Amino acid sequence: MHSHGHDAATGRVLKISLLVTVLFVIVEAVAGIRANSLALLSDAGHNITDALALLLAWLGFYLQSKPADEVKTFGYQRSGVLAAFVNALTLVALSGWIFYESYERLRTPRTVNEGTMLVVAALGLVVNAGIMWGLRSAQRDDINIRSAFVHMLGDALGSLGIIVGAAVIRHTGVQRIDPALSILIGGLIIWTAWGIIKESLNILLEGLPRGLKLQSVVEAMEEIEGVQDVHDLHIWSLGSSSHALSCHVVIEDIPPSSSESLLRRLNALLERRFGIRHTTVQFEHVCCAVSGNGCVVPVDSRRDPAR
Repeated sequence: MHSHGHDAATGRVLKISLLVTVLFVIVEAVAGIRANSLALLSDAGHNITDALALLLAWLGFYLQSKPADEVKTFGYQRSGVLAAFVNALTLVALSGWIFYESYERLRTPRTVNEGTMLVVAALGLVVNAGIMWGLRSAQRDDINIRSAFVHMLGDALGSLGIIVGAAVIRHTGVQRIDPALSILIGGLIIWTAWGIIKESLNILLEGLPRGLKLQSVVEAMEEIEGVQDVHDLHIWSLGSSSHALSCHVVIEDIPPSSSESLLRRLNALLERRFGIRHTTVQFEHVCCAVSGNGCVVPVDSRRDPAR
């Protein structure tokens, strides 16, 4: 659980980072046009998506901290995951444009001002490194913040590549290095986006949380004395670091007081070993009958009031 002070600090970092990124996009775009550098313009385009990423990250961060209500009974935790997914898709779309423009520049090279490239790329490296430093703690447990962090990492590497490319152009005069750098930046963008797309899509589709194995959870629960079988087990993520579980547990014929103690031990195990804090456990004394609609407890027709 994050403290309110930590959340407030992260929110401030996101807002300041957004402002700095927008200002740098303007500087880089103007410099790219004056220097006739597709690499700088590509990086400026990447930074536009970074600004969007930071904006969406801040909105997602704000929404996911809102409490649950009568409509959103699980709260707004998925808003941050959705923001991360949208951010990653914009990166892939941007890469397509970069690849097309790079192909055109490779066919018809243009003279670039490598001095301007060098200065602006160095400034970009400082800006992105500073934002990454500010987000370094929050990105570990939040895919939304991590998507913004990965954006900044991609930009920092892109700026480093432009610095090297500008130096090579200055010493060799080979202008095709500029669009070649753009292709590398485009590939880097896709590489940074792919992991975010997979993880966020897995959460949105209620897949098993990253790092968990279903059978491992079953085996751990069945090790607790009194548990005979675990089935109809479902584990999913409510947000980046909030996981939920529901299952049926066949237990021995024990008094209610003992079953309450067993439930506490199960919940403690799930939280301690697997980080699962939201659980719904249904105790049974007989195994379910599996049907097309899932697991159904057999009904004794002699006790059915409808008969």
